Amino acid sequence: MFAERAASALPGLSIKTEEPLREHTSFRIGGGAAVMVFPKNETELSVCRKLLSEMEIEPLILGAGTNVLAPDEGLQRVVLCLKGALCGIRAVGDTQIEAWAGEQLSRTALFARDHGLSGLEFAHGIPGTVGGGVYMNAGAYGGELKQVVTEVTVMDKMGELRTVPCGGETFGYRTSIFEDCGDIIVKATFSLQPGDPKAIGETMRELMERRKASQPLELPSAGSTFKRPKTGYAAAMIDEAGLKGTRVGGAAVSEKHAGFVVNLGGATAADVKALMKQIQDTVEKNNGIRLEPEVRIW
Repeated sequence: MFAERAASALPGLSIKTEEPLREHTSFRIGGGAAVMVFPKNETELSVCRKLLSEMEIEPLILGAGTNVLAPDEGLQRVVLCLKGALCGIRAVGDTQIEAWAGEQLSRTALFARDHGLSGLEFAHGIPGTVGGGVYMNAGAYGGELKQVVTEVTVMDKMGELRTVPCGGETFGYRTSIFEDCGDIIVKATFSLQPGDPKAIGETMRELMERRKASQPLELPSAGSTFKRPKTGYAAAMIDEAGLKGTRVGGAAVSEKHAGFVVNLGGATAADVKALMKQIQDTVEKNNGIRLEPEVRIW
């Protein structure tokens, strides 16, 4: 068993069995993961990665869990949780910063502000980690990480590190090449522009006010439920279809922002998936467009 071998190889490693995924996802939904591992540093992650490879086990990687819908029945899988583990941010030269995968995007944006660097203002309100953000090319208010990420360090299945320069082919809309390569994102380098910390902070404040005014931040969700279609906007199509407030069990289309499916209390993954299908079917009937989920369904 992986848990026993990992504990033997790394006596200080934090390992939990049947750990409720609802405790690690912003939706507050999900049953127990068979094994959840919390590597504290690069060394522990490397040892885990090698051992998993030797045992031919493919783990799931979890950051802050802000874009994940976990199954009600749980998972008979090994989950490597990096939030709060691979942390740290440092300045590199005059206009670059390097942030580890488990670091919060919001803290990374504040670090940039405090060092008089502009370009991450849009990321201040994104609740996920650097690793998760790079993995899916997170964005908001016209900004995307692809605009500022120039280099990513990943760990392969043998626990070895390599550096990937980022260019035009690295990122797409809410996706990246890192989704298919099988490697784990360890850290990223951001190239930014000099700016006035007060002006940067003011932009962050304005964007946060817009977010609070328009999004249901008071309720558990996974952010935008669907990707932006090639034409139009998902939230507008859902609103025009009269679906605001529509419920399935404890899941509902937010009254505040139609692009969000929220957990009103006691929602299950089955509730959310049924509601998502109802939204997709209705919008497709009205607009001829099948909305694609942005939330990752495990």
